[in-house]
Amino acid sequence: MALPGMPAFAAPAYDTANGEWRTYGGNLASWRYSALDQINAGNFSKLRHAWTFRPDNLGPVPDPNLQATPLMVKGTLYLTAGSRRAAVALNPATGELKWKYSLDEGKRFTNAPRQLSGRGLSYWTDGEKDRILFVTVGYRLVCLDAQTGLPVPDFGTNGIVDLKTEMDQEIDLTGERVGDDIGLHSTVLVVGDVIVVGAAHLPGRAPFKRHVKGYVRGYDARTGKRLWIFHTIPRKGEFGHDTWLNSSDEYTGNTGNWCQNSADPEQGLVYVGVEAPTGDWYGGARPGDNLFGESIVALDVKTGVRRWHFQTVHHGVQDRDIPCAPILCDITVDGKKIKAIAQPTKQAWLYVLDRRTGKPVWPIPERPVPKGDVPGEWYPPTQPHVTKPPAFDRQGFFKEYLIDFTPQLRAEAEALVSNYRIGPLFTPPSASKWPRPLATIMNPNGDGAAQWPGGAFDPETNIFYIFSNISYNPTGQVPANPAVTDVGQMLGTATPPGEKSAGITRMTVQGMPLMKPPYGQITAIDLNKGEIVWQVPHGETPDEVRNNPALKGMTIPRTGSKGKVGVLVTKSLIIAGDGTATTGPDGKLGGWLRAYDKATGREVGAVPLPTKVTGSPMTYSVDGAQYIAVAVSGGMPGQLVGFRL
Repeated sequence: MALPGMPAFAAPAYDTANGEWRTYGGNLASWRYSALDQINAGNFSKLRHAWTFRPDNLGPVPDPNLQATPLMVKGTLYLTAGSRRAAVALNPATGELKWKYSLDEGKRFTNAPRQLSGRGLSYWTDGEKDRILFVTVGYRLVCLDAQTGLPVPDFGTNGIVDLKTEMDQEIDLTGERVGDDIGLHSTVLVVGDVIVVGAAHLPGRAPFKRHVKGYVRGYDARTGKRLWIFHTIPRKGEFGHDTWLNSSDEYTGNTGNWCQNSADPEQGLVYVGVEAPTGDWYGGARPGDNLFGESIVALDVKTGVRRWHFQTVHHGVQDRDIPCAPILCDITVDGKKIKAIAQPTKQAWLYVLDRRTGKPVWPIPERPVPKGDVPGEWYPPTQPHVTKPPAFDRQGFFKEYLIDFTPQLRAEAEALVSNYRIGPLFTPPSASKWPRPLATIMNPNGDGAAQWPGGAFDPETNIFYIFSNISYNPTGQVPANPAVTDVGQMLGTATPPGEKSAGITRMTVQGMPLMKPPYGQITAIDLNKGEIVWQVPHGETPDEVRNNPALKGMTIPRTGSKGKVGVLVTKSLIIAGDGTATTGPDGKLGGWLRAYDKATGREVGAVPLPTKVTGSPMTYSVDGAQYIAVAVSGGMPGQLVGFRL
């Protein structure tokens, strides 16, 4: 039941029991689960290629990075595709195009911060009308008739809402003004008759203090009218404003909600993840804890009012954005039933909270963290530390993590690391000095641990699954050039005396990762117990390791590989594709779609892919046949590939 004062919110369940896939995560709880079991351990390797959809001509150039997860609704597949981000409808049995819609946006397209095809689209119905909703490259919300692909005339203005307006701030519509880069790569979330829309910006650091703010908004799914707005940087008089010191809230931007979201209609809540404020690596211009940066925020679906929040990182300076949709699940802990939310993060932690209140299910205490030495930076004294479940990948950087295939490789790695500062997870970026420390080696970095594909959940067992990979980088600050930026420090590396630049940022050893394997893995976590059930390397050993001369004559067990990889749970399997293309026996680059026994992690089958996966797999059924579809890209234009028995 909903809490007092929080009425239940009418919304369809959108589950996958009927062989459909009506929302990005399979349902509003983002389980990425289907009970379909025609494809199983005994026949997975017998899957055959059923069809391929190539969106090469849907834009000025072929899309090099197709990331969309298609929807399956009433006998049609829907997704965004192509470098101009067209919405398309496909025959789910053949991959044939039914209709397409795209918009030529001129300068808004060329100046957009989040280009290419995006991660998909959304579906709404009232039982009579069926609509498709997506956000264009130029940050417009488009509403289409699901049967025809034509704009719905009574939504917004001729089927379109300009998301650069009604933003409670002035934004240059063309995107030409510095700091006004705003868009969205993810899908909007439809909860009943409310469309929840986030915002994204240029990745990485910003050259100026002033930047557009990534507020979250709710729109009427019938009319396109704005219903509410949530200020991710609180205004004066709003909760959290006191966490922005020296009036830094007035000019600081970002804090966008660029990831996928989840919702609980019974509680009337939508759960949004918020990224770091401007900029990712230096926060001296924004002293304070900086709510709601790097926070999970529960909003009332009808009004946008904050019900609770949990900040995972105070005053972030290491790109610890909330990267993906949280998993909503009903678990049993020590005999007590809890309506939980499980949020994977770039820290390799899973934050498990009561989704009604935001209270941690297991303790997440504030613990002291080191203070850095970057001039002008502001440092929080403590950070929250998850105590349970255990981290699902390595955190921080220590010598025991270094490559150790041979003593010589280990010695070379230790010599390289000696020029850098290393330590636990919250070791801050260094003031870069010559000869040392050149920087702090941060692990995981912005591309490590959990990424935008997120995890999956098995409601039969209450086990959570996620792919994670190692990814680390040197984070050192140098004084910024006032001719190009008005911030005090910029990410860089110290320069040796008498030289113009150093570039001492090599983080490999003879072409191999500085850290030892696994490079990528899938982890299963029992959310009733808060314990890891199993971990297995996922992905083939990369070519640079498998064929490295330094390892000639050695047998290297499969290391797993890096990538941004989504997982799918079915009745008996975990399914995921390789995030790195490797050379096969035929001498060609390719990848594999793999299946694992979901109880043990044992690989039970694999089928070849033309290249690495860049989207998350989903499954559906048509005329009694189960299909799996996944987007692949890399070394060739992106394409959506369908498999069946």
